Amino acid sequence: MKLARAIHFDESDQRVFHIPARTGEWCISGGFEFSNWTESDLSGKARQAFANGWFGLETGGRVTFVAVTDITQTEMDELTQILAQHFVTYYGAPSVEAALPVAQEELGHMVELCDDHDPNTLLTVARELSEAGVRESFRVIDSAEADLEQFAIHGHLDD
Repeated sequence: MKLARAIHFDESDQRVFHIPARTGEWCISGGFEFSNWTESDLSGKARQAFANGWFGLETGGRVTFVAVTDITQTEMDELTQILAQHFVTYYGAPSVEAALPVAQEELGHMVELCDDHDPNTLLTVARELSEAGVRESFRVIDSAEADLEQFAIHGHLDD
């Protein structure tokens, strides 16, 4: 099973997002944040988060690039709990238990997006408002195409 982690190539995310995701933080699309936004909500750093920001599951911050990597079921279970709690804290879900199916669905969507790609494949997201709501599209940058000197190293310091 695969998911994606935040990756930074420079300091730009520190300047363009209200809260930047941490390097190595697990990420999902996070388009749910924008479900009832209108054009009037799209200005400054909020516009940048809407336009191309992945959602960091631990900080709630945003990042421009994510890198695909393997994830264990234990890590996935922990992230599901974290996301369900986020829905309770910030979106008014009545309980973590009630929010778990939605959290599982959000994470499942990201797993589907990542599973067909090799580790260190980069992903970007682009969003636009349409009459039907928020439309997301994804760009895949294969590690061989990226022509970068260094890629993400994934893991935990306590492993």
